Amino acid sequence: MFVDWPLDRLREYRPDRNEPADFRAYWQETLDEARAQAFPARFAPYDGGLVNVDVSDVTFAGFDGHRIRGWFLAPRDAVAPLPCVVEFIGYGGGRSLPHDWLHWSAAGYAHLVMDTRGQGSNGSMVGDTPDPAPAGGPATSGFMTRGITDRDTYFYRRVFTDAVRAVETARAHPLVDPDRVVVAGGSQGGGIALAVAGLVDGLAAVVTNVPFLCHYRRATEITNAAPYAELTTYCSTHRDQVDQVFETLRYFDGVNFAAHATAPALFSVALMDAVCPPSTVFAAYNHYAGTKDIRVWPYNGHEGGGVFQKVEQIRYVGKVLAG
Repeated sequence: MFVDWPLDRLREYRPDRNEPADFRAYWQETLDEARAQAFPARFAPYDGGLVNVDVSDVTFAGFDGHRIRGWFLAPRDAVAPLPCVVEFIGYGGGRSLPHDWLHWSAAGYAHLVMDTRGQGSNGSMVGDTPDPAPAGGPATSGFMTRGITDRDTYFYRRVFTDAVRAVETARAHPLVDPDRVVVAGGSQGGGIALAVAGLVDGLAAVVTNVPFLCHYRRATEITNAAPYAELTTYCSTHRDQVDQVFETLRYFDGVNFAAHATAPALFSVALMDAVCPPSTVFAAYNHYAGTKDIRVWPYNGHEGGGVFQKVEQIRYVGKVLAG
């Protein structure tokens, strides 16, 4: 069933943004603090049993100098400089094993996959990065409300900072052309990619599939699907904290990051998606400041375009990089 408005209305939906006056300054200070605590990234060769792809087990400094894990894959015997895709993972998933991430290296790119701190116990997508920061007070099950009453303790402050540092780590690798770095992800990963696009200059492209973490207030009003339902549950329990919850979320809304993003972008949206309702995706898309396109999947849910969208991404990135 369709869960939102008709497509013609979605294409015109451009809600007012609620960006805080100190949004840019807040994130600049956060990122400067993280960079001041950085240590040299480690790329340790990893034998994944792959014949045509070289793999490195990556460790780099994220928020507060915390050690963040990842994979770095590249075509075997590749010659620098290569374009690089930095990819972020869907909600609850971890970096898994290298053979789960072969499509970008198979297409000729370097590929850095960032493990998401604290996640990676969701089915087969095992993770390796703990979140050593304090939880920040009571929270519902999951990650959406961890530390949510204070912008400085909120879970996604750490994750978005890690993601920016992942791009900086990729750009510093000797095999990577720092001017041809693409950020990518689906669902939570798509929301993270949007945040990075709004915080990092000079990206070559952004590919974000059915992005999560956008237009929180509307999401909580029109869907009871997780993970947005974690916010609803929290607000229904902590009735006296609703205003503070949404005050915090102003600093982490993909709609606000999109308004500062200028790299060419390919979005996707699924019109039967109850997890990331189409109007929340179009809110970010319609505020996106750079050149953009969107693939609409009318009869799909949160899986979106699946393997068909991967083909669209590869073609899009190739076209953008070719100029």
